[in-house]
Amino acid sequence: MTQYAFYFLAFVSILCALMVVFSKNPIHSVLYLVLTFFSIAGQYLLLNAQFLAVVHIVVYSGAIMVLFLFVLMLLNLNTEAEPQKSTWLKFAAVISGGLLLITFVASLKGSENMALVQKNPEIGLTANLGKILFNEFALPFEISSILLLSAMVGAVMLSQKEKEAKQ
Repeated sequence: MTQYAFYFLAFVSILCALMVVFSKNPIHSVLYLVLTFFSIAGQYLLLNAQFLAVVHIVVYSGAIMVLFLFVLMLLNLNTEAEPQKSTWLKFAAVISGGLLLITFVASLKGSENMALVQKNPEIGLTANLGKILFNEFALPFEISSILLLSAMVGAVMLSQKEKEAKQ
């Protein structure tokens, strides 16, 4: 049963990801991206990573996609005013996408079967993640929190300078 659910979710995520790329309307692209995120969260649940699935839904589908929708709604999406891309830029994009595909294929080539989850069913539980995060990785966790705090203070300071310059 889980194998069929995996194939269904994989099909839905690939289909919705292709619709994100090929959709002409940017709002539809964002909505297809939300569906892609939900199908990926379903795959996380199949891998017994409940915490990662919930965080994925809350962070990506909840916060980032709402931000994308607000930005798209505020932008002027006139296709006549948009500059056309040069052929060199399109060629560079195709080369970059091909290299990214080669990297993905090479990383998946050496991966083992997903039977690891079947051997240890407690591998993705929140309690185990918290134990590892706050025992073995306590120092990197605190350093990343200080980094995020300094970035937030820097963003506030930059916005204050812009407000003072406008007045």
